[in-house]
Amino acid sequence: MRLGKLLLPVMAAAWLTAPAAVAADYTLRLGHVLAPTDPLSIAAEGMKASIEERSKGAVEIQIFTNSQLGDTQDMMDQAQAGANIGTFADASRFGQFIPSFNVLVAPYAFASVEELDAFVDGPTFAKWNEELAAQTGLSILSFNWYQGARNLVTKKPVSTPADLAGVRMRTIGQPLWISTIGAMGAVPTPMAWAEVYPSLQTGALDAAEAQPSAIWGAKLHEVAKDITVTEHIYLMSGLVVSDAWLKSLPEELRTIVEEEAVRWGKEALKANVEGSAAIFADIEKAGGTVTRIDTAPFREAVKPVYAEFGLVDLIAEVQKEVAN
Repeated sequence: MRLGKLLLPVMAAAWLTAPAAVAADYTLRLGHVLAPTDPLSIAAEGMKASIEERSKGAVEIQIFTNSQLGDTQDMMDQAQAGANIGTFADASRFGQFIPSFNVLVAPYAFASVEELDAFVDGPTFAKWNEELAAQTGLSILSFNWYQGARNLVTKKPVSTPADLAGVRMRTIGQPLWISTIGAMGAVPTPMAWAEVYPSLQTGALDAAEAQPSAIWGAKLHEVAKDITVTEHIYLMSGLVVSDAWLKSLPEELRTIVEEEAVRWGKEALKANVEGSAAIFADIEKAGGTVTRIDTAPFREAVKPVYAEFGLVDLIAEVQKEVAN
Protein backbone atom coordinates (compact mmCIF):
# COMPACT_ATOMS: atom_id res chain seq x y z
CA MET A 1 0.00 0.00 0.00
CA ARG A 2 1.38 3.44 -0.94
CA LEU A 3 0.63 5.04 2.42
CA GLY A 4 2.99 2.71 4.24
CA LYS A 5 5.89 3.95 2.11
CA LEU A 6 5.68 7.33 3.80
CA LEU A 7 6.98 5.76 7.00
CA LEU A 8 9.45 3.27 5.62
CA PRO A 9 12.50 5.59 5.27
CA VAL A 10 12.31 6.69 8.90
CA MET A 11 11.84 3.16 10.12
CA ALA A 12 14.70 1.67 8.15
CA ALA A 13 17.39 3.18 10.39
CA ALA A 14 15.67 1.91 13.52
CA TRP A 15 15.31 -1.60 12.14
CA LEU A 16 18.92 -1.77 10.94
CA THR A 17 20.23 -0.84 14.38
CA ALA A 18 17.90 -3.12 16.36
CA PRO A 19 19.78 -5.06 19.05
CA ALA A 20 20.39 -8.77 19.05
CA ALA A 21 17.80 -10.77 20.96
CA VAL A 22 18.27 -10.56 24.71
CA ALA A 23 16.00 -11.27 27.63
CA ALA A 24 14.01 -8.10 28.27
CA ASP A 25 13.54 -6.76 31.78
CA TYR A 26 10.21 -5.17 30.85
CA THR A 27 7.66 -6.18 28.22
CA LEU A 28 4.68 -4.28 26.83
CA ARG A 29 2.09 -6.18 24.81
CA LEU A 30 0.75 -3.55 22.40
CA GLY A 31 -2.49 -4.66 20.79
CA HIS A 32 -4.93 -2.88 18.51
CA VAL A 33 -7.79 -3.54 16.11
CA LEU A 34 -6.11 -2.22 12.96
CA ALA A 35 -4.60 -4.07 10.01
CA PRO A 36 -0.80 -4.54 9.78
CA THR A 37 -0.75 -2.17 6.79
CA ASP A 38 -2.38 0.69 8.71
CA PRO A 39 -0.10 3.70 9.30
CA LEU A 40 -0.51 3.29 13.06
CA SER A 41 0.61 -0.33 12.78
CA ILE A 42 3.65 0.69 10.75
CA ALA A 43 4.52 3.51 13.15
CA ALA A 44 4.10 1.13 16.10
CA GLU A 45 6.68 -1.18 14.54
CA GLY A 46 9.04 1.78 14.22
CA MET A 47 8.43 2.68 17.86
CA LYS A 48 9.12 -0.91 18.90
CA ALA A 49 12.47 -0.95 17.10
CA SER A 50 13.48 2.44 18.49
CA ILE A 51 12.57 1.61 22.09
CA GLU A 52 14.32 -1.73 21.97
CA GLU A 53 17.41 -0.16 20.41
CA ARG A 54 17.62 2.79 22.83
CA SER A 55 16.94 0.61 25.87
CA LYS A 56 19.52 -1.96 24.67
CA GLY A 57 16.88 -4.65 24.83
CA ALA A 58 15.76 -3.89 28.39
CA VAL A 59 12.27 -3.00 27.12
CA GLU A 60 10.52 -5.29 24.65
CA ILE A 61 7.41 -4.26 22.71
CA GLN A 62 5.29 -7.11 21.39
CA ILE A 63 2.73 -6.03 18.78
CA PHE A 64 -0.61 -7.73 18.11
CA THR A 65 -2.73 -6.46 15.19
CA ASN A 66 -6.27 -7.20 14.00
CA SER A 67 -7.89 -7.56 17.45
CA GLN A 68 -5.68 -10.50 18.45
CA LEU A 69 -5.88 -9.37 22.08
CA GLY A 70 -9.56 -8.46 21.84
CA ASP A 71 -11.45 -5.27 21.10
CA THR A 72 -10.14 -1.90 22.28
CA GLN A 73 -12.24 -1.88 25.45
CA ASP A 74 -11.04 -5.40 26.33
CA MET A 75 -7.43 -4.26 26.15
CA MET A 76 -8.12 -1.09 28.11
CA ASP A 77 -9.78 -3.14 30.84
CA GLN A 78 -6.71 -5.38 31.09
CA ALA A 79 -4.38 -2.38 31.26
CA GLN A 80 -6.56 -0.80 33.93
CA ALA A 81 -6.26 -4.00 35.94
CA GLY A 82 -2.47 -3.58 35.83
CA ALA A 83 -1.55 -5.91 32.96
CA ASN A 84 1.43 -5.02 30.76
CA ILE A 85 -0.89 -4.27 27.86
CA GLY A 86 -1.22 -1.11 25.80
CA THR A 87 -3.55 -0.07 23.00
CA PHE A 88 -4.70 2.87 20.90
CA ALA A 89 -7.92 4.43 22.19
CA ASP A 90 -9.94 7.47 21.21
CA ALA A 91 -10.85 10.17 23.72
CA SER A 92 -14.43 9.00 24.32
CA ARG A 93 -13.08 5.88 26.02
CA PHE A 94 -11.33 8.15 28.52
CA GLY A 95 -14.36 10.42 28.68
CA GLN A 96 -16.27 7.74 30.55
CA PHE A 97 -13.91 8.49 33.46
CA ILE A 98 -12.92 12.13 32.89
CA PRO A 99 -15.78 13.76 30.94
CA SER A 100 -13.58 16.60 29.66
CA PHE A 101 -11.93 14.15 27.24
CA ASN A 102 -15.18 13.99 25.27
CA VAL A 103 -14.50 17.39 23.75
CA LEU A 104 -11.70 15.82 21.69
CA VAL A 105 -14.19 13.69 19.75
CA ALA A 106 -17.14 16.07 19.79
CA PRO A 107 -18.29 16.29 16.15
CA TYR A 108 -16.92 19.30 14.29
CA ALA A 109 -15.46 20.76 17.52
CA PHE A 110 -12.08 21.44 15.88
CA ALA A 111 -11.47 23.29 12.63
CA SER A 112 -8.52 21.09 11.65
CA VAL A 113 -6.37 18.23 12.85
CA GLU A 114 -3.54 20.72 13.34
CA GLU A 115 -5.73 22.61 15.82
CA LEU A 116 -6.49 19.38 17.68
CA ASP A 117 -2.82 18.39 17.70
CA ALA A 118 -1.84 21.74 19.19
CA PHE A 119 -4.37 21.37 21.99
CA VAL A 120 -3.33 17.86 23.07
CA ASP A 121 0.25 19.09 23.31
CA GLY A 122 -0.79 21.73 25.84
CA PRO A 123 -1.24 22.11 29.62
CA THR A 124 -4.97 21.40 29.84
CA PHE A 125 -4.63 18.00 28.22
CA ALA A 126 -1.63 17.15 30.45
CA LYS A 127 -3.78 17.88 33.50
CA TRP A 128 -6.54 15.59 32.22
CA ASN A 129 -3.99 12.80 31.75
CA GLU A 130 -2.82 13.18 35.34
CA GLU A 131 -6.42 12.96 36.54
CA LEU A 132 -6.96 9.86 34.40
CA ALA A 133 -3.96 8.08 35.92
CA ALA A 134 -5.00 8.97 39.46
CA GLN A 135 -8.60 7.88 38.97
CA THR A 136 -8.24 4.81 36.75
CA GLY A 137 -4.67 3.53 36.76
CA LEU A 138 -4.41 4.25 33.02
CA SER A 139 -1.72 6.52 31.58
CA ILE A 140 -1.58 8.00 28.08
CA LEU A 141 1.98 7.91 26.73
CA SER A 142 1.14 10.25 23.87
CA PHE A 143 -2.06 11.46 22.27
CA ASN A 144 -0.89 12.26 18.75
CA TRP A 145 -1.60 8.93 17.04
CA TYR A 146 -3.89 10.45 14.44
CA GLN A 147 -5.92 7.88 12.54
CA GLY A 148 -7.69 10.22 10.14
CA ALA A 149 -11.00 12.01 9.71
CA ARG A 150 -14.13 9.90 10.06
CA ASN A 151 -16.33 9.56 6.98
CA LEU A 152 -19.50 7.69 6.10
CA VAL A 153 -19.37 4.25 4.47
CA THR A 154 -22.78 3.34 3.05
CA LYS A 155 -24.53 1.22 0.46
CA LYS A 156 -26.29 4.19 -1.10
CA PRO A 157 -25.36 7.83 -1.79
CA VAL A 158 -25.69 10.25 1.12
CA SER A 159 -25.81 14.05 1.01
CA THR A 160 -27.95 15.10 4.00
CA PRO A 161 -28.93 13.65 7.41
CA ALA A 162 -32.33 12.73 5.94
CA ASP A 163 -30.58 10.20 3.68
CA LEU A 164 -29.54 8.23 6.78
CA ALA A 165 -33.05 7.70 8.14
CA GLY A 166 -33.40 4.05 9.18
CA VAL A 167 -29.80 3.25 8.21
CA ARG A 168 -28.13 0.96 10.78
CA MET A 169 -24.65 2.42 11.14
CA ARG A 170 -21.86 0.84 13.13
CA THR A 171 -20.35 3.06 15.76
CA ILE A 172 -18.00 2.86 18.72
CA GLY A 173 -19.96 1.79 21.79
CA GLN A 174 -19.44 4.99 23.78
CA PRO A 175 -22.28 7.42 24.59
CA LEU A 176 -20.80 10.38 22.69
CA TRP A 177 -20.33 8.37 19.49
CA ILE A 178 -23.80 6.84 19.77
CA SER A 179 -25.42 10.25 20.19
CA THR A 180 -23.36 11.73 17.35
CA ILE A 181 -24.38 9.06 14.85
CA GLY A 182 -27.99 9.36 15.96
CA ALA A 183 -27.88 13.14 15.53
CA MET A 184 -26.44 12.69 12.03
CA GLY A 185 -29.62 10.82 11.14
CA ALA A 186 -28.65 7.13 11.33
CA VAL A 187 -29.53 4.34 13.74
CA PRO A 188 -26.38 3.95 15.87
CA THR A 189 -25.31 0.32 16.15
CA PRO A 190 -22.37 -0.35 18.51
CA MET A 191 -20.22 -3.23 17.35
CA ALA A 192 -16.64 -4.51 17.62
CA TRP A 193 -14.53 -3.41 14.65
CA ALA A 194 -13.70 -6.99 13.66
CA GLU A 195 -17.41 -7.68 13.10
CA VAL A 196 -18.07 -4.75 10.75
CA TYR A 197 -17.08 -6.29 7.40
CA PRO A 198 -19.09 -9.52 7.79
CA SER A 199 -22.07 -7.57 9.17
CA LEU A 200 -22.07 -5.26 6.15
CA GLN A 201 -21.68 -8.26 3.90
CA THR A 202 -24.67 -10.12 5.37
CA GLY A 203 -26.89 -7.06 5.75
CA ALA A 204 -26.86 -7.04 9.54
CA LEU A 205 -25.42 -3.53 9.10
CA ASP A 206 -26.27 -0.95 6.45
CA ALA A 207 -23.35 1.41 7.00
CA ALA A 208 -20.30 2.34 9.03
CA GLU A 209 -18.15 5.40 9.61
CA ALA A 210 -14.39 5.30 9.70
CA GLN A 211 -11.16 7.01 8.70
CA PRO A 212 -9.64 6.38 5.24
CA SER A 213 -6.86 4.03 6.39
CA ALA A 214 -9.33 1.87 8.34
CA ILE A 215 -11.82 1.75 5.47
CA TRP A 216 -9.05 0.56 3.16
CA GLY A 217 -7.39 -1.74 5.68
CA ALA A 218 -10.66 -3.51 6.50
CA LYS A 219 -11.74 -3.47 2.81
CA LEU A 220 -15.11 -1.97 3.73
CA HIS A 221 -15.42 -0.51 0.23
CA GLU A 222 -15.96 -4.05 -1.02
CA VAL A 223 -19.26 -4.37 0.86
CA ALA A 224 -20.37 -0.71 1.10
CA LYS A 225 -19.16 1.18 -1.95
CA ASP A 226 -20.30 4.74 -1.20
CA ILE A 227 -17.80 6.81 0.80
CA THR A 228 -19.12 10.24 1.79
CA VAL A 229 -16.48 12.68 3.02
CA THR A 230 -18.05 14.28 6.09
CA GLU A 231 -14.93 14.49 8.32
CA HIS A 232 -17.27 14.75 11.31
CA ILE A 233 -14.57 13.73 13.79
CA TYR A 234 -10.79 14.00 13.59
CA LEU A 235 -9.88 10.67 15.16
CA MET A 236 -6.86 11.29 17.33
CA SER A 237 -5.98 8.35 19.55
CA GLY A 238 -3.85 7.97 22.61
CA LEU A 239 -1.36 5.20 23.26
CA VAL A 240 -2.60 4.09 26.67
CA VAL A 241 -0.89 1.72 29.10
CA SER A 242 -1.16 0.66 32.71
CA ASP A 243 0.13 3.46 34.93
CA ALA A 244 1.51 0.80 37.27
CA TRP A 245 3.48 -0.76 34.41
CA LEU A 246 4.81 2.63 33.33
CA LYS A 247 5.88 3.51 36.86
CA SER A 248 7.60 0.13 37.22
CA LEU A 249 10.16 1.28 34.65
CA PRO A 250 13.32 3.01 35.87
CA GLU A 251 13.17 6.73 35.08
CA GLU A 252 15.61 6.46 32.17
CA LEU A 253 13.58 3.72 30.48
CA ARG A 254 10.30 5.50 31.17
CA THR A 255 11.67 8.58 29.42
CA ILE A 256 12.70 6.50 26.39
CA VAL A 257 9.24 4.93 26.13
CA GLU A 258 7.46 8.29 26.43
CA GLU A 259 9.74 10.07 23.96
CA GLU A 260 9.43 7.35 21.32
CA ALA A 261 5.65 7.21 21.75
CA VAL A 262 5.47 10.93 20.95
CA ARG A 263 7.97 10.65 18.09
CA TRP A 264 6.21 7.79 16.31
CA GLY A 265 2.77 9.24 16.95
CA LYS A 266 3.94 12.24 14.93
CA GLU A 267 4.98 9.90 12.13
CA ALA A 268 1.56 8.25 12.12
CA LEU A 269 -0.13 11.65 12.06
CA LYS A 270 1.99 12.79 9.13
CA ALA A 271 1.36 9.60 7.19
CA ASN A 272 -2.41 9.73 7.65
CA VAL A 273 -2.65 13.41 6.73
CA GLU A 274 -0.49 13.00 3.63
CA GLY A 275 -1.89 9.64 2.60
CA SER A 276 -5.66 10.13 2.72
CA ALA A 277 -5.92 11.35 -0.88
CA ALA A 278 -3.97 8.31 -2.10
CA ILE A 279 -6.29 5.99 -0.21
CA PHE A 280 -9.39 7.59 -1.68
CA ALA A 281 -7.84 7.20 -5.13
CA ASP A 282 -7.17 3.51 -4.42
CA ILE A 283 -10.75 3.02 -3.22
CA GLU A 284 -12.09 4.51 -6.44
CA LYS A 285 -9.78 2.33 -8.54
CA ALA A 286 -11.15 -0.66 -6.64
CA GLY A 287 -14.71 0.23 -7.62
CA GLY A 288 -15.79 2.43 -4.73
CA THR A 289 -17.23 5.93 -4.98
CA VAL A 290 -15.85 8.86 -2.96
CA THR A 291 -18.13 11.90 -2.77
CA ARG A 292 -17.44 15.28 -1.15
CA ILE A 293 -20.54 17.12 0.03
CA ASP A 294 -21.56 20.32 1.74
CA THR A 295 -21.27 19.30 5.41
CA ALA A 296 -23.29 22.28 6.74
CA PRO A 297 -26.47 20.19 7.31
CA PHE A 298 -24.48 17.67 9.35
CA ARG A 299 -22.72 20.39 11.34
CA GLU A 300 -26.09 21.83 12.25
CA ALA A 301 -27.61 18.43 13.05
CA VAL A 302 -24.95 17.50 15.65
CA LYS A 303 -25.09 20.72 17.68
CA PRO A 304 -27.51 19.24 20.26
CA VAL A 305 -24.78 16.72 21.14
CA TYR A 306 -22.70 19.51 22.67
CA ALA A 307 -25.44 20.42 25.13
CA GLU A 308 -26.30 16.79 25.85
CA PHE A 309 -22.78 16.14 27.10
CA GLY A 310 -22.24 19.53 28.73
CA LEU A 311 -19.56 20.51 26.24
CA VAL A 312 -20.74 23.93 25.07
CA ASP A 313 -18.59 25.96 27.48
CA LEU A 314 -15.68 23.53 27.31
CA ILE A 315 -15.52 23.70 23.52
CA ALA A 316 -15.35 27.48 23.79
CA GLU A 317 -12.53 27.23 26.36
CA VAL A 318 -10.59 24.75 24.23
CA GLN A 319 -10.91 26.92 21.13
CA LYS A 320 -9.68 29.91 23.15
CA GLU A 321 -6.62 27.96 24.35
CA VAL A 322 -5.79 26.89 20.81
CA ALA A 323 -6.19 30.45 19.53
CA ASN A 324 -3.75 31.71 22.15
